[in-house]
Amino acid sequence: MQTTLQTLWQETRDSDSVRQRLFQVLRQSIIQMVLAPGQALSEKEIADTFSVSRQPVREAFIRLSEAGLVEVKPQRGTYVVKISQRAVLEARFVRESVEVAVVKLAAEKGIDAAILTELHDLLARQRRCVESHDHDRFYRLDEAFHRTLSLGVKQQTAWKVIEEVKAQLDRVRYLSVPHSTPLERLVDQHTNIVAAIEARNVAQAEQAMCLHLREILVSMPDLVRRFPAMFEGREAFDAQPPHSLMQEAIQ
Repeated sequence: MQTTLQTLWQETRDSDSVRQRLFQVLRQSIIQMVLAPGQALSEKEIADTFSVSRQPVREAFIRLSEAGLVEVKPQRGTYVVKISQRAVLEARFVRESVEVAVVKLAAEKGIDAAILTELHDLLARQRRCVESHDHDRFYRLDEAFHRTLSLGVKQQTAWKVIEEVKAQLDRVRYLSVPHSTPLERLVDQHTNIVAAIEARNVAQAEQAMCLHLREILVSMPDLVRRFPAMFEGREAFDAQPPHSLMQEAIQ
């Protein structure tokens, strides 16, 4: 089924406020390229789409601007920003720093059997997505896997930090799944992370998480070449050539 603003709205919780639901829908629509990089956004059209007033739409635009996903140009309008390679690399650095600490804690102290069962269930569901080529569902299960790890070691704030910084990163992750990174590779990497936690092997767990989160360094140069209109210039790779990023990813 083709993803639309309406289908994303249906996935939000009725108990949330209109403001929160609008923000979630618009954020996810930008990540999933329902709203394309460079596209102009109209307060009135968005408000009419969801039969709401323009005030919560305006507030959602402000939050999206703060997240680096839209740019509000006075007297000109609001636009979905193109993907900033530098912002992606900075977000990846922060995410790795936090999630390596999370997986280290999990391997050192262990995690509850119920959490391990949930992780294995997520792995099984991810493998089914590989078989059915369901990229959208895989993306959601990937999110659930990393969230479960953080919450499983009682690090809710760590996950909030990750969510706050990874908006630009998520756009590349979403683009890479069908176009660059094989799903099988990601499932194997998740499996290795869980195996290292179960074995209580801290070094192996850290290495497995680093390799997984550096996968985007391998895929992004290819995506920039294939979809140049979606990205801002080449500022990040001018500073650090693609081959050096790939070398970093396998070290």
